[in-house]
Amino acid sequence: MPEVTKEVVLEKLRTVRGPGMEGNIVDLGLVSDVFISDGKAYFSITVPADRAKELEPMRAAAERVVRDIPGITAAMVALTADRKAVSGGAPVQRPQPQAPSHAGHSHAGHSHAPRPAGGPPAKAGIPGVGAIIAVASGKGGVGKSTTSVNLALALQANGLKVGLLDADIYGPSMPRLLKISGRPQQIEGRMIRPMENYGLKVMSMGFLVDEDVAMIWRGPMIQSALLQMLREVAWGDLDVLVVDMPPGTGDAQLTMAQQVPLAGAVIVSTPQDLALIDARKGLTMFRKVEVPVLGIVENMSYFIAPDTGNRYDIFGHGGARKEAERIGVPFLGEVPLTMGIRETSDAGTPLVASDPSGEVARIYREIASKVWGQVSAQKQDKSRAAPNIVFE
Repeated sequence: MPEVTKEVVLEKLRTVRGPGMEGNIVDLGLVSDVFISDGKAYFSITVPADRAKELEPMRAAAERVVRDIPGITAAMVALTADRKAVSGGAPVQRPQPQAPSHAGHSHAGHSHAPRPAGGPPAKAGIPGVGAIIAVASGKGGVGKSTTSVNLALALQANGLKVGLLDADIYGPSMPRLLKISGRPQQIEGRMIRPMENYGLKVMSMGFLVDEDVAMIWRGPMIQSALLQMLREVAWGDLDVLVVDMPPGTGDAQLTMAQQVPLAGAVIVSTPQDLALIDARKGLTMFRKVEVPVLGIVENMSYFIAPDTGNRYDIFGHGGARKEAERIGVPFLGEVPLTMGIRETSDAGTPLVASDPSGEVARIYREIASKVWGQVSAQKQDKSRAAPNIVFE
């Protein structure tokens, strides 16, 4: 069977139009770049924010016509709300203003929680997931993904039910770090069953595309893919979902911070000044979008020589602790650089799982305890702050 091209998909999508639209969704410029991999098609449709709920049948129709193309096994389609969309060259009849709770971004037909009086719209949570924690860094190469995996396993070792989302679209690493291969199964409706190893439920773009495929996506596609991996995966009942963020402060980070009710963010840095400068950018971003910073982890804090056991401060030492004190956020702990961490990461056997009684596993469990302690305290504060409603 010949390979399905982007042009074939776009031609099929020209048969789709929404209510009140004078033309099809392709010629109106509403369809993002189409990405095709392993028989799956990924794209988003940009619509006015105030029509997102009304246009869900249009999204479903687009998904249906693409799935019917010979050679396409699945389609991942999302609505992306853009307040500048469909202006000028794309005349659309808009309905009368809706109640405030329907304004803003909508993803694949999901409605938002009610808008609090005098505040922004509440972010819709994920059914069954108690808390979502982001693990972030200002730059790459600081061991953020390794920290995310071991933090998730440490939370699990401390008695919690844990899931792990690899939000790094361009460089997904969870399939390798957790030694998981294969493709997720689609179950009822649009839901996907997450992959699993070491007791963790895991989702990553790395399960959907081949390892050597170059992901060339713009902001709307990144946003759509992330929200689908969050909301259209059958996570089940979890105490916490750990999200391994891509490095930096780009589209993926802003999507997670603005669209998802994050319980907080853990910042990973190495001790030296350059890494700390980049870490500050991540801290500033989360603070601007009102996501609590749960603290800083100093990764590669010191090196333990495997032959002598001697300690060497290769990258300096204590910089992240001083930075945490300077800006007033908790310091979560120091993780050493050891040959064991490198070897087990490459082998897909994280230290917390493969050497649970070792020193590094103990450090990760202590970090996990501090992180979960803060999340639990925030939940208690919110419950105390909630007003009592009495019906008489």
